[in-house]
Amino acid sequence: MYGKIEGTGYEILDKRFEECIIPHARVERLWTGGRWCEGPAWFAAGRYLLWSDIPNDNILRFDETDSSVSIFRHLSHNANGNTVDRCGRLVTCEHQTRRVVRTEIDGSQAVIADRFGGKRFNSPNDVVVSSDGAIWFTDPTYGIMNDYEGDLAESEIGGCHVYRVDPIIGTIERVADDFCQPNGLAFSPNEEFLYVSDTGQSDEENGAPHIRRFSVSSDGELSGGEVFLKCPGCVFDGFRVDRAGRIWTSARDGVHCYDASARFLGRICIPEWVANLTFGGPKLNRLFICATSSLYSVVVATSGIVPG
Repeated sequence: MYGKIEGTGYEILDKRFEECIIPHARVERLWTGGRWCEGPAWFAAGRYLLWSDIPNDNILRFDETDSSVSIFRHLSHNANGNTVDRCGRLVTCEHQTRRVVRTEIDGSQAVIADRFGGKRFNSPNDVVVSSDGAIWFTDPTYGIMNDYEGDLAESEIGGCHVYRVDPIIGTIERVADDFCQPNGLAFSPNEEFLYVSDTGQSDEENGAPHIRRFSVSSDGELSGGEVFLKCPGCVFDGFRVDRAGRIWTSARDGVHCYDASARFLGRICIPEWVANLTFGGPKLNRLFICATSSLYSVVVATSGIVPG
């Protein structure tokens, strides 16, 4: 369904947001019929988007050349976050198997991470790949809290952390261990900073509803971790950073845009609870938005950093 959708539009809170949007570009609903859509990842070479419908156990595929939607992988092990590595391969977080996997060029799957210190992860949630090839992912408990997005189970690790997989030898390092429910994550354009959202308030009244910012050293160590953005009355789930360092993040009422100094510039209103988003299209200026049961998109006046 194309054209303007009821409940969509732009809310400009800072005049600089006008530089980020195209006023006559309307939000399009590309597909609907999911239960909880998540994890969009753009594959530039094929001009298609993959995203997860976690409860329906599917990874779906949107083809930008003809707007068709098909099932890319059924029985996806309740896949959640997806990204593209620097070789163009799909990297996926699976709730049910509690692991991070990579789909190789021949279609086979390689397990990247399923344990730390001999204990199974909770349910890897979101994932990014840095320019050196390291894989970074978050591990909250959403996939083991009930049987809706995974399998009900006890946490073996006993905490919810952020991890890094070394690009050369594949060792796994816990790089942040003071989160309630670490969720979305993204790098700044020069990878000087790593932003990580904490969605602890989703299941704990006094849990965290914010995005934190860490400084990243040349060897992948994190420092700092101050609260960068707060989300009154909601939580930030998945998000991306554009070429100017602005953060485009999911929220209950749409997509929020903040500048690199944490100034709230404006929002794109979406009629469903937004879970995640990514930049795609040939110019990386098409924002693909996963919101509860649907996939939306809108062309903006900026672009993402890299596909994925």
